[in-house]
Amino acid sequence: MNNDNKASILGTLPIGKLLVQYSVPAIIAMVATSLYNIIDSIFIGRGVGPLALTALAVNLPLMNLVIAFATLVSVGGATISSIFLGQQNVKRATDVVNNVMTMCIIHSVIFGGITMYFLDDILVLFGATKETLHLAREFMTVVLYATPLSYVFIGMNNLMRATGYPAKAMISALISVVVNVILAPILIFKLEMGMRGAALATVGGQFCGFIWVLAHFLSKKSFVHLSRNNKWLSWSIVRKMYEIGLSPFLMNITACFVVVFLNKALLSSSSDSLDGNMAVGAYGILNRVGMFFVMLVFGVTQGMQPILGYNFGAMKWERVKRTLRLGIWAGFGITLIGWILTELMPDTISMMFTTDETLIGFARDGFRLFFICFPLVGCQIIITNFFQSIGKPALSIFLSLTRQLIFLLPLLAVLPRHFGVTGVWASVGCSDFLAFVLALVTIIVMMKRLSKKYNDRAVADNRL
Repeated sequence: MNNDNKASILGTLPIGKLLVQYSVPAIIAMVATSLYNIIDSIFIGRGVGPLALTALAVNLPLMNLVIAFATLVSVGGATISSIFLGQQNVKRATDVVNNVMTMCIIHSVIFGGITMYFLDDILVLFGATKETLHLAREFMTVVLYATPLSYVFIGMNNLMRATGYPAKAMISALISVVVNVILAPILIFKLEMGMRGAALATVGGQFCGFIWVLAHFLSKKSFVHLSRNNKWLSWSIVRKMYEIGLSPFLMNITACFVVVFLNKALLSSSSDSLDGNMAVGAYGILNRVGMFFVMLVFGVTQGMQPILGYNFGAMKWERVKRTLRLGIWAGFGITLIGWILTELMPDTISMMFTTDETLIGFARDGFRLFFICFPLVGCQIIITNFFQSIGKPALSIFLSLTRQLIFLLPLLAVLPRHFGVTGVWASVGCSDFLAFVLALVTIIVMMKRLSKKYNDRAVADNRL
């Protein structure tokens, strides 16, 4: 397929076929990434111990921060490039590639340096105790040193998918995962490097994926690629990237603080320090499992993004609506499967991570309530990312904040006081339901407004 067709098919091929073509590679990549996170946790839980799983749960909000500053650039850049391609503006799309590379490096140096300097203080704030602080520090130190590499990898991989290369974007993710899964057991078990070994395996995988992505964008055979003759830092592009990327950025920032509050709530609601650490470890298991299915939904949104961006830019409203409908059904189906599995086999899932009976017991109780409204989460994520993909960041930001901040934090302030650890798990389920209802009302109202806008535009064009 030549370079012109790579973009034009987004406006011509059937939506169902396009969604499969773009989403399946993204979903495969997300499956691989999620499996590597789960397998990594299994290696750590069985190779280092149950407290290592608690340390991973403590690291989770900091990892969300790492991802937040990467997605601020990468998601905005991917959306803008798709819209430019829909407008047949290839030169401007190439400018975006250069700007994403520049901003990824700038963000990584600033964030990595500041976080490294205050690392112990941050980890204690996020819920590390004297039993888990050294384990959390060992892992995050290695990860933070590699932030420039991981930021460029994340940013350019999103652009690869958005500019017409979903299969190559999938391969880069698979390369990263396969290398990680190969290195992790060697470094953790054979070389007995513990948490540091797990982090080195993660970085090693990202390095190999980084080489693959960089080679793609340095090649002039690519539809859009890095070019010395294009702008490397354009304020108009950076501003637009920030506007659109602000939604996933705030979602990750919110997720960071939510995890902190969850960790603190679990520690304070437990009868003693050991139970508190076990409850936090159980949340680590629940989160890994939940994120596996959420990442699959994100795979769908990544497949939808170039289709929505291109057709929205090309004023093809019926194709935009069909993409949204198919995406919502796909998101619902994925999270529905997640709910069924966690309901039917909570102990089986927990035993993959640990043999500790106390930890398994905490996780069993959590699965029942934590995932009670999980099928609705897929729909809410699709709707939120729809507004992001068509360049309406304000609505996307608002809906991103509702599930994890506006609804969840007040519930965490109330329910654990009366129901202890059970109240923590129930808070998540209640917030999922409320966020879905709000997202549903918002999409119904906005689709009516957008349809009217496009109909009025079509009438005006016919008169001309």
